[in-house]
Amino acid sequence: MKFMKLGTRPDTFYTEEATRTVISDIPSDIVIQINDTNYLLHKFPLLPKCGLLQRLCSDSGDSDIVTIELHDLPGGEDAFELCAKFCYGIMINVSAHNFVALFCAAKFLRMTESVEKGNLVLKLEAFFMSCILEGWKDSIITLQNTSKLPEWSETYGITRKCIDSIVEKILTPPAKVAWSYTYTRPGYSKKHHHSVPKDWWTEDISDLDIDLFRCLITAIRSTYMLSPQLIGEALHVYASRWLPDTTKNRPPESSVSQTEELMEKNRRVLETIVSMIPGDRGSVSVGFMLRLLSIANYLGASPMAKAELIRRSSLQFEEATVNDLLFPLPSTSGRHSYDIDLVVSVLESLVVLWRRISPTASENSQFLVSIRKVGKLIDSYLLVVAKDVNMPVSKIVSLAEALPDIARLDHDDLYKAINSYLKEHPDLSKADKKRLCRILDCQKLSPEVRAHAVKNERLPLRTVVQVLFFEQEKGSKETGNRLLPPPELIRNHTPTIGDDQGKLKLGLDEKSSRGESTRRTITPAGNSEKDQNKMKRSDGKLPLELEKKLIIAEIEETESEKGKEIRGEGMSRSKLDPKKIITKGSRSDNSRDKGRDR
Repeated sequence: MKFMKLGTRPDTFYTEEATRTVISDIPSDIVIQINDTNYLLHKFPLLPKCGLLQRLCSDSGDSDIVTIELHDLPGGEDAFELCAKFCYGIMINVSAHNFVALFCAAKFLRMTESVEKGNLVLKLEAFFMSCILEGWKDSIITLQNTSKLPEWSETYGITRKCIDSIVEKILTPPAKVAWSYTYTRPGYSKKHHHSVPKDWWTEDISDLDIDLFRCLITAIRSTYMLSPQLIGEALHVYASRWLPDTTKNRPPESSVSQTEELMEKNRRVLETIVSMIPGDRGSVSVGFMLRLLSIANYLGASPMAKAELIRRSSLQFEEATVNDLLFPLPSTSGRHSYDIDLVVSVLESLVVLWRRISPTASENSQFLVSIRKVGKLIDSYLLVVAKDVNMPVSKIVSLAEALPDIARLDHDDLYKAINSYLKEHPDLSKADKKRLCRILDCQKLSPEVRAHAVKNERLPLRTVVQVLFFEQEKGSKETGNRLLPPPELIRNHTPTIGDDQGKLKLGLDEKSSRGESTRRTITPAGNSEKDQNKMKRSDGKLPLELEKKLIIAEIEETESEKGKEIRGEGMSRSKLDPKKIITKGSRSDNSRDKGRDR
C-alpha cells in the first residue's frame, strides 16, 4: 500500500472535553461545529485555502469570533481535521483507507487551485491517479470505502475510476500479472507455482460490499472477455465468504433484532448473487446452486430466487454427488435430519422437464441417460438418509416416488435403502412398513437380492410373497409353465434371516453365500389357458386369487397372536425352505386339480 505525506509541522491538536484546539499563543477566532465536536481554530491558516469558509465568514460580518456549522461535511470530524491540519502545515498521511473521505471533504470545502496554488485537492488527485489507481489492492480498498459516501464518491468520479482500474487489471492476461494478490486455495503455493491462476482476482474483490461487487461483476461481464466459469467462480468465492454455512449448526445470536438484521443482509446478498449467475450451463456447479438453495430456505429468500435455483439445479442434477445433497435441517430439539424436501423440489422440477419431451424423443436422447444417472443418485442418497433415526417414512416414500419408472433399470439400490431404513426403525408400524415397501417393484430385483428378500424378516408378508411369486414366475417362464404360489405359503410362511445363512453382499449389514440364491424348481399347477389367465394382471401385480388369499392371511395375522405361536411351533422361521413349501403346495394343488377332473 502506498502513502503520501503532506506537511512538516508536528501535531498540535488536543482535546478538552468535546472541543478540539490547536496549541497556539494566538486566541482562536473561528469555531467550526461538526456534529458534537467544536473546533477552536484560526481564520488565517484556514481561509486562504478553503473557499467555502471564505464565503461563510464574509457572510457573517465583522464579528471577532465566527461560528460556522458544517454538520453535512462528508467524512465528518475526521475528514475535516485532516483538512485543517493541512492548512496549518501539520504532517498528515494519505492512503487508500482515508483518501475517499479526505478528497470529498476537500472538494466540499473548495480547497482547489482557484483558491490557492498547490492546494489539497490537486495533491489528492495526483496521488489518486498515480498511486491508487495504479495499484491493485489500493484500488479495491478505495472502492470499498466509497460505500461510506456513495453519492459523493459517484459525484466526484471516484467509484467509476476505481471500477475501471480494477476491471482493466482483471482483464490483463495472467502471464502479465506482476502485482500482489491474495490466493489461498488449498494446494496452491506461490513459491511452487510460476504461472498465475486464471481466477487470481476473485478472492480480493470478495472484500467489496455486495452493491459494489455487483457493479464490478456487471462491468466485467459487459466486456465479454472472460468465460462464464470465471464469473461463476467469483460468485462462489463471494458466497463462501459472506453467506452462512448451512452444513453446520448456526451459532446462537445475541439478540433477536441482531439476528433479523443479519438475516436481512444475508438475504440481499443471496438474491443478488442468484441474479448474477450466468445463464450458460456449467458456469457454476450444481453443488454450489444446491447450497444456495439450502441457504435460501434457511434465510427465507424470495420465491423468485428459490424458483430460479430449483430450475437451474434441475438442469445439472445429473452432475451432483450424494455429498452435494446432504444438508441438515435444523430442529428445535437440536438434532438434525436431512433436508429431503430440498431434493424433492429439484427432482420434481427435473421430472416436469422430462415429461415435456415426447416418449419417442426421451427414449433416444441423452436425457434418458441423464435421468437414469439421477435415479442412481437418488437411490444412493436414500441409502444415506435412511440411517437417520429421525427421518419420517413419508419423506422417504415421497422422494422415492418422485422418480419416474424409467429412471430405474433395477430396484436393487432401492431395496438396500428400504432394508436400511427398516433396520434403523425397528418400531415401525405394519402400516408404515407396507407403505414403504409398496414402492418396491419385486420384478426389478436381481436374483441375489430376491434371495435375500425372501429371508428378510423385516419385510412385510405381502412383500415376501410378491418376491416369491415373481421368482417362481420367472422360473416357470424358462420351462414354459406358470404356477400359483400355494395356500400353505401364504398361511404358514414367515420370512426370516438366519444368523449364519441368507446374508448377501448388498452393501448393507447382511452378506450371503451364492449357494443359497439358486433358483427354485417349480412344478406346474395346470396347463389350461383358463388357469394361465387367472394368474395375469395388467398392472403387473399379484394375481387376483393370490391377492385374496394374501389379504385373508394378513387379517388372520393381525387378529390372532396365538396363531403366530402355533405356526412358530410347527415350523421354525430360521429353517424355512421356500423350495419345500412351493413343492408341497404344488403337489397339493395338483391333487385337487386331479380330483376335480375325476
